Amino acid sequence: MIGAERRVRVFARAAPTDMRKSFETLSALVSIELGRDPLEGDMFLFVGARLRSAKVLFWDGSGLCVFHKRLSQGRFAAPWKRSAEGAITMSRSELDLFIEGSQLVFIGALSPGEIVPKRVATRALVVR
Repeated sequence: MIGAERRVRVFARAAPTDMRKSFETLSALVSIELGRDPLEGDMFLFVGARLRSAKVLFWDGSGLCVFHKRLSQGRFAAPWKRSAEGAITMSRSELDLFIEGSQLVFIGALSPGEIVPKRVATRALVVR
């Protein structure tokens, strides 16, 4: 994917999207339906009703970008099979698999949630 790092968060809209929508309309969907700010650096996936095309909206630091892919064969997986409303959280790896046409992406979560390191208890050393 263009210009994205691994730690970026990805959200998929859990409803079919009209692929004629522009930057402004997709940004409005992100704000209103998904409750997120499109300028925070996250990536947002939108899939057409026929599952032949998908768009990813993201902020690259200087402007909004839209990546649009239309499959010549086959169909994309349907995000609304995992959840019927709101936003579906995905990992960057899951987004990459989706863009490649994998059908496994929305069957269930393929990646664990974000891993936060535990604090290690430290004991004070007493020097005598």
